[in-house]
Amino acid sequence: MVVVVLTACPVGLRGDLTRWLLEIASGVFVGHVTARVRDRLWERITGQIRTGKAIMVYSARNEQHLAFKVHRSDWNPVDCEGLALMEKPADGGDGRSAGGGNRYRRTGWSNASKYRRAARFRHSRSS
Repeated sequence: MVVVVLTACPVGLRGDLTRWLLEIASGVFVGHVTARVRDRLWERITGQIRTGKAIMVYSARNEQHLAFKVHRSDWNPVDCEGLALMEKPADGGDGRSAGGGNRYRRTGWSNASKYRRAARFRHSRSS
């Protein structure tokens, strides 16, 4: 079993992959091919993707029963005590933290703090 996910790829590459795999959603391909065909498909993907991103997940003989290949992705595969895991980037560059916090990071004083400071300033000026 092979799953390929493409992001921002040329239309010709998607058409090329449909010869071997089924496109079940835009940029998501699945199928069952031999290891040789899978490796050749990966070579074609990395050769034609230009500035896009690609992830391939396929069946393997290991504890997880899967392995994956990544090309120009923000997520990086890491080995953690024999298990292959995907490491999420600390900051996606759009202001979101890895913990899924606020979409936009706010800096400066909170509104409550501004009101308290203003009240103290008014109180000190009236005395």
